[in-house]
Amino acid sequence: MKKIVTFGEIMLRLAPPGFQRFSQANSFDVIYGGGESNVAVSLANYGLPVEFVTRLPNNDLGECALMEMRKRNVGTSHVLRGGERLGIYFLEMGAVARGSKVVYDRAHSGMASIEAGMIDWDSVLKDAQWFHWTGITPAISQGAADATREAIAAANRLGVTVSTDLNYRKNLWKYGKKSSEVMPELVAGCDVILGNEEDAEKHFDIHPEGVDVTKGDTMDASAYISVCQQLMKRFPRCKKAITTLRGSISASHNSWTGVLYDGQKLYEAPTFQITHIVDRVGGGDSFMGGLIYGLIAYPGDDQKALNFAVAASCLKHTIYGDANLVTVAEAEKLMTGDASGRVSR
Repeated sequence: MKKIVTFGEIMLRLAPPGFQRFSQANSFDVIYGGGESNVAVSLANYGLPVEFVTRLPNNDLGECALMEMRKRNVGTSHVLRGGERLGIYFLEMGAVARGSKVVYDRAHSGMASIEAGMIDWDSVLKDAQWFHWTGITPAISQGAADATREAIAAANRLGVTVSTDLNYRKNLWKYGKKSSEVMPELVAGCDVILGNEEDAEKHFDIHPEGVDVTKGDTMDASAYISVCQQLMKRFPRCKKAITTLRGSISASHNSWTGVLYDGQKLYEAPTFQITHIVDRVGGGDSFMGGLIYGLIAYPGDDQKALNFAVAASCLKHTIYGDANLVTVAEAEKLMTGDASGRVSR
């Protein structure tokens, strides 16, 4: 099977133990993760060949991040070494009515200082079937945006399927460009587009009618077909537009589902009530990893692919850390309706 390639930044995540606030912390738990590396870990965990491309500093922390990918069977043969430091993000885990908080510290990181021409994308993608990137990478720096543009152009030229998770991060677009100036050209080269209603609105001023995400459980899937239709109209290359639907009852209780539109039919997945969230960071990445797996493993069955993505990402909310560590069998078991959580002996 041809490999899948993901491209982005892996970071050091530092979080106070449990649900402590930053001001209470005397220590921090260490995790390595990032949007595209999380997708790569999911795919490797499902048994698919995957390569993660990034740029890491040539120091012990860069080596630790590289070891984390290797431990999860993610290929690292095209990882570049260079830059001043590894990016960091600090996470304060929310609970009930108190939302989580993220503080980024990633200026001058290896990925932030990447430049066009550093990666031979024809070589990286020559035996690939799929290339995945997210809206986080071009938000880091002009150089990261340029490298992403090169990758998409090479993938299009080589006939590699391109997917993106729009992932709008307001705290990252700091280098003088707005996302609306950068993202349209990049997304125009994508075959599969994932994004929630906020992503589509912030990047492209596309939004569903009559939905206010701050009002809690806004899970009417039919209201989101307009988002998918507008995305496909603006980006004609797109063959599938997908939206995740998260109803935020509280920081600890979310409802979770998704819809997929193929240009003719809207597919809706079952809705899960995630009542005791362990860690919601990486939830969207786990959905993307599940979706890519589903579209490859169940060709021609978009409903099953969508259901797998939702089930896999539902289970991710029960796992501490950025990456989804569930198996195909566990996700497929939940797809059948078995949410008992009984001990497997």
